[in-house]
Amino acid sequence: MSTNYVVGDAGLTSLSAAELAEKIHSREVTSREVVQAHLDRIAETDGQLHAFLHVGAEEALAAADAVDKSLDAGEAPASPLAGVPLALKDLFTTTDAPTTAASKILEGWISPYDATVTRKLREAGIPILGKTNLDEFAMGSSTENSAYGPTHNPYDLERTAGGSGGGTSAALASGQAPLGIGTDTGGSIRQPAALTNTVGVKPTYGTVSRYGMIACASSLDQGGPTGRTVLDTALLHEVIAGHDHFDATSVNRPVAPVVAAAREGANGDLSGVKVGVVKQFDREGFQPGVLESFHQAVAQLKSQGAEIIEVDCPNFDEALSAYYLILPCEVSSNLARFDGMRYGLRAGDDGTHSADEVMAISRAEGFGPEVKRRIMLGTYALSVGYYDAYYLQAQRVRTLIAEDFTKAYEQVDVLISPATPTTAFKLGEKVDDPLAMYNFDLCTLPLNLAGLCGMSVPAGFAEDTNLPVGLQIMAPAFADDRLYKVGAAFEAGRK
Repeated sequence: MSTNYVVGDAGLTSLSAAELAEKIHSREVTSREVVQAHLDRIAETDGQLHAFLHVGAEEALAAADAVDKSLDAGEAPASPLAGVPLALKDLFTTTDAPTTAASKILEGWISPYDATVTRKLREAGIPILGKTNLDEFAMGSSTENSAYGPTHNPYDLERTAGGSGGGTSAALASGQAPLGIGTDTGGSIRQPAALTNTVGVKPTYGTVSRYGMIACASSLDQGGPTGRTVLDTALLHEVIAGHDHFDATSVNRPVAPVVAAAREGANGDLSGVKVGVVKQFDREGFQPGVLESFHQAVAQLKSQGAEIIEVDCPNFDEALSAYYLILPCEVSSNLARFDGMRYGLRAGDDGTHSADEVMAISRAEGFGPEVKRRIMLGTYALSVGYYDAYYLQAQRVRTLIAEDFTKAYEQVDVLISPATPTTAFKLGEKVDDPLAMYNFDLCTLPLNLAGLCGMSVPAGFAEDTNLPVGLQIMAPAFADDRLYKVGAAFEAGRK
C-alpha cells in the first residue's frame, strides 16, 4: 500500500455495519472480535490519519463483552446495531473519556454526564471506539483548526478529510470504524462525507437531541449519523433520533421511517419522484470534475425514473454572508462559559492577577485563532449600534432563504446539488485565507439556516483529481425519509 493512501482493508473492517450486525446477532462472530479488529485497524493506521483524539479500547471491549453475554444468554439484541462499534465526534460528552472539542481550553476534561446521543448509543449496545478529531469547537472546514493537529484524508494523506468532522469521516473511509456520529452546523457532516466517499446525514433540526453536545451555534447545530452505506446510516439515525426533554429545541414527534425508506430505495426505482437541481449550485466557478460528476449523477437519477426540474433559489447567493454573521454571534454567546473559572483550563492563577485577568489569560491561551476570530466578529456584530445593521439583517436574509426552500418544495420532492465546490484540497492550502475556507461550505450551509435535512452520498471520483465527490440531497423538514429513499436508490444505481 502506498504511504499516501490508507483506504481499503479486508476482513471484518471491510464489512458494512448491517453485515456486521447480522454476523454478530447470528453468533457467527462475537462483538469482541469485531471491536478488536477495528481497534487493530486504528493502531495500524491512525499514526498516518490522526482521526482519533482518544481511543477507549478497554471501554469498547467491555461494551462488546456485555453484548456478547446478552446474546449468548438468548436475549434479543438491544437494537439492530447492537455489538457494532462506532467513532464518536469529540463534541459529545462522555463520562468515561475526555471531551475536548479539540480545544486546549478543555484538554483532559471529563464530563460528569453523558450526552443524550451518547446515552442512546450505550443503551443500543453500540461500543464506542473513541472520540474523533475536529476543528476546534466545530469551527472550520478542514480539521486544521484542531488544537491537536489536522486529520489526513485516507484517499490522499496530503489533503484534508474535511471539517469540522474530518476525524469521523476519515475513520469510516479507512476501515477504522463502520459507523460514526458527527455534528453539522454549516456542513460539518456532509462536507467531510463528500471528501471521503462516505455517507453523512444532517437530520431535521430538533429531531436529534443536542443535550450534551457542546454548542457552536445553537440555532444551527445538529448531530447526525455517518456510515459507509445509506442503510447503515439509516439504522444509526433511528437509534439516535427522538424527543428529549433535556433539550428545549427538541421536537416531540415520531421519528421519520428512515430505515424503511432506505430499504425501499434499494430497488433503484425513482419513478414519480421529482428532483430539483438547484440553479445556484450548478454553475461556473466550481471544479470542472465536480460539476461533471454532478451532471452524471443527474443523468443517472433521470435514468432511474426521476423527473428532473431546475429550481431557482435566488437568496442562496446571500447565504454565506448571513451564515457568517449569525454563527459568530451565537459563538460569542455560547463560548462565554469557557472563562477559566468553572471548568477547563485556568491560566494566570498565581495570586498576582484579578479574576478578570485570569479569565482573559485563560481564554487567550485556551482558544485557537479561528475561535478567537469568530468570538470577536460576533461580539462586534452584537454590540450597540451594529446589532440591527448586522445580526437582525442576517436573520431577515435567513427568512428569505427558508422561503426559497418552501417555494422549491412546492415543485419537487427533493433538491440536489454538489456537496462541495471542489474535491479535497491540500492541507495548508487555505489555512491562511478564512474567506476561501468559508466558501468551501457554500453548498451545505443554506440547509442549516432553514433547519431542514440533507445527505451527502458518494457520487464517484472527479476525473480531474481522482478524488471523491459527494451528491447532496436535500428534503423538507421532518421528511428525512425522502433523503434515504433517494440516496439508497442513487447508491443502488451506481453499483
